[in-house]
Formats: sequence, structure tokens, C-alpha cells
Amino acid sequence: MLALALLGPVAGEVRAASLCAIDDRDREVCLSAPAERIAALSPGATELVYAAGAGEKVVAVVAYSDYPPEAQAVTSVGSHTRMDLETLVSLRPDLVIGWVTGNPPEQLETIEALGMPVFYIEPRDFEGVSHAIERLARLADTREAGDREAAEFRDGMAALAERYAEAEPISVFYQVWDEPLMTINDDHLIGKVLTLCGGVNVFGELSRLVPRIDDESVLAADPEAILAGGMGEENREWLAHWEQYPDLAAVERGNLYFVPPSLIQRPTPRLLEGSRLFCEKLDRARDKR
Repeated sequence: MLALALLGPVAGEVRAASLCAIDDRDREVCLSAPAERIAALSPGATELVYAAGAGEKVVAVVAYSDYPPEAQAVTSVGSHTRMDLETLVSLRPDLVIGWVTGNPPEQLETIEALGMPVFYIEPRDFEGVSHAIERLARLADTREAGDREAAEFRDGMAALAERYAEAEPISVFYQVWDEPLMTINDDHLIGKVLTLCGGVNVFGELSRLVPRIDDESVLAADPEAILAGGMGEENREWLAHWEQYPDLAAVERGNLYFVPPSLIQRPTPRLLEGSRLFCEKLDRARDKR
């Protein structure tokens, strides 16, 4: 009995320590008990919470949180850029998952001031995706499921990297938006996918993560392939725009490819599926040389 009594406080301290995690703003977030009511304030955050095995604990999401399908039945508290704080507060979340550069800082500060802990996430590389899942699983006390999902993603990306380690380089332009025309640099997560697949990002050395460019810049770079996400899963209009330039290498060779944006533009486990698709598109372009 005495031994058990002595072990009790120690066990409690170990458990309390396991409910702490460092977020992507380098802040330590600690919970007194596992999160049971989670608000995810971006579509990517929603996917990551479900991947961590804590989907049943999600009580609030934002617009376009469409995966997994069951997330569509969860109460929406607005968009990632403008949240309905009154509705969010009424749902009594004990953990809020914020987006470092996507959510308005003043709203997240208000949420914290109201006593709701905010855990910021924004994976910038492949390991960051796995690590985000593991940290969310720790805070929700769903580590077995979360660690399994994180390991599967980590192993899948490693296998893909090994497969394309000796791939023949090919120049690529990735279009992330149309008006204004925007792309990504090599530091962006999508830029890392492009590099993994053996692609050479024609705008990779630009300083901004998501640079604004123009048609003339693309024509001057003359990429061998153009990949675009589009707005929505079936929107191919962005690719049609480039067909007005028949002398562009990507157009001349028929290397205009669509990649569903939710598979490549969200830092979630589905990025593995998107990366495989991205690599397959570049393989097609290589075959046309």
C-alpha cells in the first residue's frame, strides 16, 4: 500500500508530462487532461486530427473541411480567415488547433484570452507532417493510432524518395493560383514534393514561399511540364489558359497536368497519395522526350 502510494504522484507527473507538446511556434502547450473537445481551424488541421486517431473528439471545423467525409457533419465555425467566435465558445473546446500563417492572429489571441489552449501547426516538410500527427495524438491521448499513421506516412515518403533518387531531372512550373498568378519556391512543401520526384522548379530560387509571377515569366522559363491544382477537385481551366502559347515546351509536348489540390496543397497524410500522383505526371513528361 505504501509503495503504491509513493508511486502515485510519480505516475501522475509522468502522465502530465505526456500531455505537453511543442507547437510550430515553438510554444509548449500543456493540458491537465487529454483533449476531449477539439476545434480544428483549417481543413488541414481537421485531417491531421483525424489522422491522429482523435476524429471522434472534433467538435468544430471551418469551411472546406471535407476530409474525411465524416468531418462534414461537424459544426462549422466559419472560414479559416473569419471565425464565428460566439459559436466556437459555445462548443466549449478544450483544445484549439490553429494555423500559423492562415488564421488571423487577433482571433487566435482572443481565443487564448478566453481560456482555450491553442496549439499552432504548419508542417513545412515531410517529417513535419508525421511529427504533427504524433504531437496531436499525444495531446488527445490517442498515441497508438497516431504513431501508426505517422509511421506509415514517414515510411511511404521515404520509399518514394528512394524510388526517384536517380530520376532524370525535368523542369517544372507548379501553378498554385491563377489571379494573381502564383507559384511556389523550393522551400515550400509542394516544392519539396517537386524535388523529390526529380523535378526542377523553374521558380525554386525565388525568395518568397508563394511568389507572384506573370505569364511572361513562365514563357521565359519555358518549363517542360506545368502542373496545377486549381480551385476544386475537378477544375482544369487553369491548364487551358496555357494552350494559347503553343510554343511553350509544356504545351507543345502535351505536358499540362492537373493534380487534385487537396492531395498536394494540404500538409496531411494524403500528401503521400498526391506525391505519388505528382511523380507519375513527371514520369509521363519524361516519356515524351
